[in-house]
Amino acid sequence: MSNRSFPNEFLLLPFADTRELQLLHFGLFLGIYLAALLGNGLILTAVACDHHLHTPMYFFLFNLALLDLGTITTTVPKAMANSVWDTRAISYVGCATQIFMFALFVAAEFSFLTIMSYDRYVAICKPLHYETIMDSRTCANMAEAAWGSTFLYAVLHTANTFSLPLCQGNALDQFFCEIPQILKLSCSDAYLREVGLLVVSVCLLFGCFVFLVLSYVQIFKTVLRIPSQQGRHKAFSMCLPHLAVVSLFISTGTFAYLKPSSMSSSSLNLMLAVLYSVVPPAVNPLIYSMRNQELKDAVRKMMTECFSEALIFLFSSTYHT
Repeated sequence: MSNRSFPNEFLLLPFADTRELQLLHFGLFLGIYLAALLGNGLILTAVACDHHLHTPMYFFLFNLALLDLGTITTTVPKAMANSVWDTRAISYVGCATQIFMFALFVAAEFSFLTIMSYDRYVAICKPLHYETIMDSRTCANMAEAAWGSTFLYAVLHTANTFSLPLCQGNALDQFFCEIPQILKLSCSDAYLREVGLLVVSVCLLFGCFVFLVLSYVQIFKTVLRIPSQQGRHKAFSMCLPHLAVVSLFISTGTFAYLKPSSMSSSSLNLMLAVLYSVVPPAVNPLIYSMRNQELKDAVRKMMTECFSEALIFLFSSTYHT
């Protein structure tokens, strides 16, 4: 048992070795992070403040924006800090917290994407029953179930992962802590429990994926039967942003975790991790706002009001001075 231990800290994979590239990485991540904060912050504020957006679709979009902010905040600030301070270290507690938060936000995001596909299915395939099926109580219960189940999921995985003694050092082949990287450091006879839990998780995710596919098959069948071009355009504008976000989220994550071992390398792992953990939270607000006129109008109205109030405050301050 002497070679089994619980380290005080872990060493993350650096993006670059030279100081210039480290600062470039910091600047790039800072820009992406600020874009994610701005985009998701505008969605959160617009949905919260505009009563026209107090509908099930925007309620779930509000939760999705909150999850995107949580996901990118879990990984990016620590990576930026390490680049600035030229270090690789993350504490044991910090690593456990990062794994818990990342597992929580990613699992909850997939849950909400699944719920949103059901919401779109009811809205397009059963429009006359939409208000009855997707009432406020049902939406709240769905959201509570998603948050509660994914919280328990994250607790279970984090506790089980960090109960494993580690035999292979403390260096991770990733720029943030995630479960597969910790399992690589565990003793060969101790990680099978967590692997079993991951297999169960994959089965549940596959079930959600099948539900997503079947929902959109029915949605597109219904949309193609709509006689008016304007009606089809409205239906597609409701569904295509969600489908684009789902595709980006699933494709990048699936390739990252299921790619052949022969393709595995540190640089490829870094690139894929950025694609599934950093890019989606930053581009999701853009995807949802491109074809959504209601959301664009709400954001434009909110920014106009803020700008007007700022001008009034500025002129009033100047006048009193």
